[in-house]
Amino acid sequence: MKIGILAVQGDFEAHAAMLANLGVATVEVRTVEDLAGCDGLILPGGESTTQLQFLQEEGLYDAVKQFAADGGAIFGTCAGAILLAREVKNPGQASLGLLDMTVLRNAYGRQLASDVFFGPSKLTDVPIEMVFIRAPIIESAGSGVEVLAEYEGKPVLVQKGNVMAATFHPELTEDNTVHKHFLELAGPNRSTAPR
Repeated sequence: MKIGILAVQGDFEAHAAMLANLGVATVEVRTVEDLAGCDGLILPGGESTTQLQFLQEEGLYDAVKQFAADGGAIFGTCAGAILLAREVKNPGQASLGLLDMTVLRNAYGRQLASDVFFGPSKLTDVPIEMVFIRAPIIESAGSGVEVLAEYEGKPVLVQKGNVMAATFHPELTEDNTVHKHFLELAGPNRSTAPR
């Protein structure tokens, strides 16, 4: 298995370290060619407008949409979740529109990651660790978008088919639950849920 990680800015190295600890090979994605042969793609945190501009300029915008349409697993964290949303507010911006959800940018958490929170999830019986850094809030999730975890009554981890988004940064914790779930989506026994 090989997982691509959009390597423009943000915490892509932390995702790579988490996956390395799980014994999974990664590749830094900066071109369409880098995406070839990947089983999954992570869109990390950072600044969503910068990442969106990069995707558009490098031809990755359409390539990522096609990757998802072809069944490739995609996981967006924080800014990556914003890129996956159908609608973005505060302020509005274009996005990939791969998940039927509305997000409000920069709505929760501080600029620096110093606090770890815990919330219930459908992935495990124990609360999962969550770090929020100027995180978006998922205001609404459309039909077929499953809420996998919540914090303070709001969705913070959602999935539809092979596309998953977290408003928090699981790569900045010791908890690998979320990454393990993503690897199940990207692995040989990929989810056959409708996209």
